[in-house]
Amino acid sequence: MDQTFEPRKIELPVTGIHCDACAAAIEESLLALSGVRRARVNPASERAFVEYDPAAASTSTLVEAIRAAGYDVGSAKAHLAIEDVHCASCVQKVEGVLRATPGVRGATFSLATEEVTVEYRPGQVDLAGLRHAVEQAGYRVRHEWDRAAAPSAGETAAGETAAGAEKEREYRRLRSKFVLAAIISVPVLVVSYPSFLPGLKGLSPETIRLLWALTALVVLPVLVYSGGHFFTGAWYAFRHRSADMNTLIALGISAAWLYSAVAVAFPAVFPEGTAEPFFDVVAVVVALVVLGQVLELRAKGRASEAIKKLMGLQAKTARVVRDGIELDLPVEEVLVDDIIVVRPGEKVPVDGLVVEGHSSVDESMITGEPIPVEKSDGDEVIGATINKTGSFRFRATKVGKDTALAQIVRMVQEAQGSKAPIQRLVDVVAGYFVPTVMLVAIASFVVWFVAGPQPSLTYALVTAVTVLIIACPCALGLATPMSLMVGVGKAAEKGILIRNGEALQQAQALNTVVLDKTGTITLGKPTLTDVVTSDGFAETDVVRLAASVERSSEHPLAQAIVDGAHDRGYDLIDPEGFEAIPGRGVTARVDGSRLDLGNLAYMRELQVEVGALEDRSVSLADQGKTPMFVAVDRRAAGIVAVADVVKDDSRRAIRHLQEMGLDVIMITGDNRRTAEAIAREVGISRVLAEVLPKDKAHQVHLLQAEGKKVAMVGDGINDAPALAQADVGLAIGTGTDVAIEASDITLITGSLRGVAVAVEVSRATMRNIKQNLIGAFVYNTAGIPVAAGVLYPLFGSLLSPLIAGAAMALSSVTVVTNANRLRLFEPKGLAPAGPAAPAGTTSREVSA
Repeated sequence: MDQTFEPRKIELPVTGIHCDACAAAIEESLLALSGVRRARVNPASERAFVEYDPAAASTSTLVEAIRAAGYDVGSAKAHLAIEDVHCASCVQKVEGVLRATPGVRGATFSLATEEVTVEYRPGQVDLAGLRHAVEQAGYRVRHEWDRAAAPSAGETAAGETAAGAEKEREYRRLRSKFVLAAIISVPVLVVSYPSFLPGLKGLSPETIRLLWALTALVVLPVLVYSGGHFFTGAWYAFRHRSADMNTLIALGISAAWLYSAVAVAFPAVFPEGTAEPFFDVVAVVVALVVLGQVLELRAKGRASEAIKKLMGLQAKTARVVRDGIELDLPVEEVLVDDIIVVRPGEKVPVDGLVVEGHSSVDESMITGEPIPVEKSDGDEVIGATINKTGSFRFRATKVGKDTALAQIVRMVQEAQGSKAPIQRLVDVVAGYFVPTVMLVAIASFVVWFVAGPQPSLTYALVTAVTVLIIACPCALGLATPMSLMVGVGKAAEKGILIRNGEALQQAQALNTVVLDKTGTITLGKPTLTDVVTSDGFAETDVVRLAASVERSSEHPLAQAIVDGAHDRGYDLIDPEGFEAIPGRGVTARVDGSRLDLGNLAYMRELQVEVGALEDRSVSLADQGKTPMFVAVDRRAAGIVAVADVVKDDSRRAIRHLQEMGLDVIMITGDNRRTAEAIAREVGISRVLAEVLPKDKAHQVHLLQAEGKKVAMVGDGINDAPALAQADVGLAIGTGTDVAIEASDITLITGSLRGVAVAVEVSRATMRNIKQNLIGAFVYNTAGIPVAAGVLYPLFGSLLSPLIAGAAMALSSVTVVTNANRLRLFEPKGLAPAGPAAPAGTTSREVSA
């Protein structure tokens, strides 16, 4: 087989896969096709990953091969980067032509990213068909790809670099158009107003008219080169029986040029005093509008810096151990199960588990947490984080598109390309905007020509051209997607992944937050919290003996005691004759003594006098802890208490949520005494205790029935239904994949501070969107009537088309600049930490 082709990768969703045999059958069918280089089917995700030669095979043939094996293909997603889309009307046109394409199930265009996301059925239409549909609508596809088939952050970065280079070329092209138009505008302005310049005042009318004729020729390069894309866009829109921003600009400047050319060539056909040219309008308006596009393009580039920063985090190489030799390889060549060496100051290239060594790793670029995290054997490391002090080796577990960074980049890109529900209003308005503006321009021309003062034709033309030029569908179209892109990027910088625009808009309206206890408010694993000693016994003895017995137990509470002893540096002793008594405790011989560890009932069975320890055990239980009595040779030695302790910053995060006006509720399956103890510790007044996993979603539904907008925060599989039921589901990133998939927002770090930050960012973003929309609506609703001349009776003058052009350009730039202000937003939820955690969350010795 020829291996010189440039391979194309695609990911196809396959239905009906139940086992590895199904996957093998599909792979065999695909590999039998000419041009298919690799085929891998994942039965768990029900997706086929195919690398093929597009000259020898197509999406249709791949789909046919899958169907020939007895399976079917579901819908896939493709992303197309499109040029020369400037306004909401353009967006509607692109979305409309794609949705009308057979096999396309949906299309969503983001004006901020200039990309359209298309959901389609492979076999009915492919990427070439989608490209053709877009090009038929009059737009050029810069590049297209299947997002799932852009496997790694490195490859995505390469693609974004290419896209960035293309945008840079577009920027330079627009800039050169502006420069030409600006240079020509200067002499055109001079010649257009000869009576105001001393050197031209004395020229005869014939000479001036000759200068005007030359001006008509001089302005042509502005029309053809600087403003050529307006005419191209207008022509394509006309072919598809629609109109957009290009139509308005093209009509305005061409009407001004044609009127001026005829007035210069045939002045006698015009009423006296009206045969004056408007070539300055043509040159200056084109210069100003193109300048606006130049500034807008540059501002858009700044708005997308968050995603560029994320992609720039990817390590370029990895030091891989193969056959006992350390090799520096490109990160794309790292394989799962490779052993990788990381030295101080180096980036961790991919995700994995530490197998040797110890170090601290700066994970702030992924989680937003500034404090380095200690790593040792068995700990997880994340690609793109920075090793600080020691050296270690780790085994790669996720590479390419499966790494945390690649998934974060993909989620942020998809969220930035989505639409917030508020955008629907803009879409409705955009559908009527351009045709309405054209009708207003015609109406103003007719009214001024029929009923206006002399020279009525001049007044009619000025008002019509000014209306066409001042109207700005661009500002309306950019208002929502620009803010959404910056807001989602800002959230990602803080370790918060917002799935789509709808989740962001819903989050700003929340008034209730339901927090799952285990793993969300608490660490999610038991910890040795208290040591109470009886007379004659030291803390060292109690903990060391209890841990020595429990090291033979498999109970999770036992492991907490063993870990507590290790943390204190105690040496443990191997127990003899270990025995577990169900529902009671454990017993064994340690260092020649009999040691019993268990609950109060077990102590009573052994007839051990616990004395004042009983009251202490009740007090500890009231605090939500599990007390266990320790007896040495049937004599009470003390109590060790274990609990799932509250995270260091949970109390502060919950207080901040309450200060934001949110009602915070805790939900748990624990008994009410334990639940209320934890709730008191973190400052929560309302507790839903003893709730079975299957009933959590029902409890959320009941809160919604009270009229509340509810957010659910959880981390486990049993939280997934409640996350899906809530208005906004927030999953702790350290939790299960199922919970994360069911959520609308993912908190990469396990801190509850992320909940407050997510709400703050969403509120700031929606506030910014509303500012943009109000500004755009006010500008157009006020500017168009002024351009039509409604203020003429008051001031006796009309708005100049030159000012209209400047205002039109400024309106778009203002919207983009206002959106970029979000980049300066800093959530209060990430303010420096306050005092240490309350007492009771660390081990201490208490004499009984």
